Amino acid sequence: MIIQIKNEEEVTAILNRTPADKLVILNFYAAWAEPCAQMNQVFEAIATKSPDAAIYLSIDAEDESNAFTTEKYDVSAVPYFLFLKDQTVLEKISGADPALLRSAVEKHSGVEILNLPPKQTTASSSSVANGATTETGGEGGGGEEDINERLTKLVSAAPVMLFMKGTPAQPQCGFSRQLVALLREREVRYGFFNILADDEVRQGLKIFSDWPTYPQLYYEGCLIGGLDIVKEEFESNPDFLRPSDATPSTGLSV
Repeated sequence: MIIQIKNEEEVTAILNRTPADKLVILNFYAAWAEPCAQMNQVFEAIATKSPDAAIYLSIDAEDESNAFTTEKYDVSAVPYFLFLKDQTVLEKISGADPALLRSAVEKHSGVEILNLPPKQTTASSSSVANGATTETGGEGGGGEEDINERLTKLVSAAPVMLFMKGTPAQPQCGFSRQLVALLREREVRYGFFNILADDEVRQGLKIFSDWPTYPQLYYEGCLIGGLDIVKEEFESNPDFLRPSDATPSTGLSV
C-alpha cells in the first residue's frame, strides 16, 4: 500500500500514470529523526485502513537518489507531507501532527478513515510544537519537572540540534542566519527547533542550558554554545561535528 521511492524517476513515472482526480501523498522523512518514525507509523495505519483513498509514497529526504525530488518540492523539514492531484500541490504539512495528517487525507480524498488507534489520531499542541515530538506525560502541563524532561528529549532529538529564531529557510535573526550558513558550508547534518514557535521552550531552555541567548547548538545532548563558540570550534577543527560519511544538508526540522 505504501510505495518506498528509490529515486526521482520512480516519482515521475507514478505521477505521470496517475489519473488526474487521484490523490497522491508524498511522505518525506529522515531515518534518524524520531518524529518521522512516529509519523511513518501513522502514515502506514492510514494507508492500511484506507488503501483506495490515495497513492501513498514514502521518500527518504536524505537519500542522494531523491535529491531532485526534495529540492523540487522545497523540503527543508521532516516529517513533511505533500498532497497532490494532477501533479498540483493541494496542501503541505510540516511536523508531527497525526490528527492534521488524518484530516488532510480525509479532506482531499473524500474518504473517512475509521478505527485508527487513539494514540495515532490525537496529539497535544505541546507534544508536536514545531514538529518536535516529545512525551509530555498527560494534559495541562506538569511544572518544572515536565519541561525539563521535555527539553532533555528535545536537545537529543538529533545528534546535532540547533535551537534558533526562525527556520533555516527563513532565519529571524542575524546570528541564527550566520550559524545556519556555517553549518551548511561545513556540510553538517542537523535538526532544528524554531524557538519563536514555542515560548515554553524559548524561556525554559535558557534556564536548562544556563545560556541566555539564541541560537544554541547541541551535540549529542550537550550544549556547545552560540555562534562565536561554534566558529571557534570550526577554526580549531575543520571536521568539527562532521562525521567522515557526512553528506550535504540544509538542515531538517524535527
